[in-house]
Amino acid sequence: MSAMRYMAFDRPLLRRTGGLAFWRLLGTGRGTSMSLGADLRRWAMLAVWRDEASLEEFLERSPIAARWRTEALEAWHVRLTPLASRGRWGGCEPFGALDGQARAGALDGEARAGALDRQARAEGPVAVLTRASIRVSRLTAFYRSIGPVDRDLRAQDGCLASVGVGEWPLARQSTFSLWRDAAAVRAFAYRGDAHRRVIGRVRDENWYSEELFARFTPYDSQGTWDGLDPLARLHRP
Repeated sequence: MSAMRYMAFDRPLLRRTGGLAFWRLLGTGRGTSMSLGADLRRWAMLAVWRDEASLEEFLERSPIAARWRTEALEAWHVRLTPLASRGRWGGCEPFGALDGQARAGALDGEARAGALDRQARAEGPVAVLTRASIRVSRLTAFYRSIGPVDRDLRAQDGCLASVGVGEWPLARQSTFSLWRDAAAVRAFAYRGDAHRRVIGRVRDENWYSEELFARFTPYDSQGTWDGLDPLARLHRP
């Protein structure tokens, strides 16, 4: 299906969707991290729901969700509970308003118990979202730095899946990644030379006008991503 067409047409419907606290429709790149190459047949939606019932209502009744089921060649959905978030997206904190009690209350009993147990033990899969508004004067430096980081990311055996996404060409970019556990995230963030060098330049040269970093615990997933569910082991006994 034409992902770009629906990126425009779905916005009015989403604005009228009850229980949807924050959302973004995002195009995707061709690599595992932010890149100049776009995949015009694939897109993503990030949504923050006030409660589980609102999400279920959307999936059952929204024409947007119905089209996903009938027209998409492949679809993958993941449900996440926030663990930590810092920074802003479009001037707001999409996950910061959810304190621990509210996060837990949004899940059903079994999912809540599993998510909070994994959080307490700091084990199990972790999802990471990074987002940045890149200053125009820093775009060239930013995109020249992507290659080594992308290669380093692909080499991480603890990375289950990742994709570069964006809400606006070139300057507003994000990554979404899934990791075996928190230790794998830390190994990439702090031990990889390419990533550490880029983070240092981001701070020293003031590349971003706005940024956000968030971690989540996945508690349910459905469908496939490039032919498989990277979190399939979540559903195993």
